[in-house]
Amino acid sequence: MTNKIPSKKSNYDLIERTAKFGEDVIEFVSSLPHNEINKPLVNQIVRSGTSIGANYMEADGAVSKKDFENKIGICRKESKESMHWFRMIAKANSDRRENCRKLYKEAQKFVWIFSSIINSSKNKK
Repeated sequence: MTNKIPSKKSNYDLIERTAKFGEDVIEFVSSLPHNEINKPLVNQIVRSGTSIGANYMEADGAVSKKDFENKIGICRKESKESMHWFRMIAKANSDRRENCRKLYKEAQKFVWIFSSIINSSKNKK
């Protein structure tokens, strides 16, 4: 939930979408076997996957354009990192490749969205 009423429907949708992604990551990793290979992978994907929404919320409350661009840049970085970890999890858990593929694709879409936001922000003066 946000303290502010979203000014645009697309803004609200991205807040909800990034939060849902974090929830989906948590739900997915909860189903993975607890073993020595998965332990560090799970730790990393939970950190990067849930960080996307947290940083987007910070960007939404940015105090300056520079602050906004920095937080959106972190969102993009965490999205890219999530893609990497899903690839590693799929390799370690071949029976979960389809689940990883879906989450990987959503993280990839976030990269595209945040790249577009960054480009649009830099083009505005």
